[in-house]
Amino acid sequence: MRAATVNRNTAETKIAVAVDLDGTGSYRVATGIGFLDHMLEQLSRHSLIDLDVSVEGDLHIDQHHTTEDSALAIGEAVSKALGDRRGIMRYGTAYAPMDEALTRAAVDVSGRPFLVWKLAFTQEKLGEWDAELVEHWFHSFAQTAGLTLHIENLYGRNNHHLVESAFKAVARALRQAVEIDPRKADSVPSTKGVL
Repeated sequence: MRAATVNRNTAETKIAVAVDLDGTGSYRVATGIGFLDHMLEQLSRHSLIDLDVSVEGDLHIDQHHTTEDSALAIGEAVSKALGDRRGIMRYGTAYAPMDEALTRAAVDVSGRPFLVWKLAFTQEKLGEWDAELVEHWFHSFAQTAGLTLHIENLYGRNNHHLVESAFKAVARALRQAVEIDPRKADSVPSTKGVL
């Protein structure tokens, strides 16, 4: 089974995460930030990665620690579930339209964390979530999951649609990338032999 759990406990957050890469997209998410919960539900549903996330964060200060630490824990769980990354497709790309918005995502499960972010907002909040934290969530997730991740909004106006199309595009690209390649299920997809 390609599944893993992570518990992350600091003075700022207490987090429990479970993922199953070969799931059905079922989820149970409670971060204390409604819009982030909604986005993580989209990530799970459209990647088919089962996701169980429970966060107790210092939201009385702000949303930064909850956002960052949830991403770090989810990314770490994904990386653990991937193991040596043997047999995966490794690359994935997807376009996700949402009404007037269209976002493209490309992922390489390379073990080399990197984020290219081309998405701008015209408002400071998404629900109660600080818009500037969306990029930080993806950056933190890419770091611990070991992903090279490119996210580019091609067009759109509605900030909710921009973010949701980004999460859905990443989910679909990630789904492709972590799938087992039936032609090479016994090897690591790299000429180096490791990822």
